[in-house]
Amino acid sequence: MKINRVEVGYLSCNCYILDIDNKVLVIDPGDEYDKIKPYLNNKEVLGVILTHRHFDHVGVLEDIVNDYEIEVYDNSNLEEKEYDIDKFKFSIIKTPGHTMDSICIYFKDDKIMFTGDFIFKDSIGRCDLGGDIDMMNKSIDKIKKYNDDITIYPGHGDKSTLGYEKVNNIYFR
Repeated sequence: MKINRVEVGYLSCNCYILDIDNKVLVIDPGDEYDKIKPYLNNKEVLGVILTHRHFDHVGVLEDIVNDYEIEVYDNSNLEEKEYDIDKFKFSIIKTPGHTMDSICIYFKDDKIMFTGDFIFKDSIGRCDLGGDIDMMNKSIDKIKKYNDDITIYPGHGDKSTLGYEKVNNIYFR
């Protein structure tokens, strides 16, 4: 799987375009459709997955849906289980805290996880914009059970590994 990261909007949201054999899934299309669209041209767009519905993660969602007439997947229609969308095989992990609708998208075979604003490198998402710190702590405890070698792709900033966060992220202690 090829992972393209496109940094969009004035809050520098990471939009990810996942590509397997010219079939793509889009994660968190926050803004600047003109920067995202080249990764979609001449591809089969299978859907959009939202880690949560804050404005900086959904800004051009309607544009993509209108152009490609595709399904939108988020906390409202995804359960904690495995999914197969064409060649994409992933699990959903519900991780409320930053928002009550926060999810992580975990590709076990690839050892990668898209965490949205739940986990950042060396930090976590703030909980004062519709979230809950107690739920965040429960979600952190839940995610600690996953393997250290998982690469995490956050909603903002650089990627990390779960092992690095367990050791260095003050919120994981």
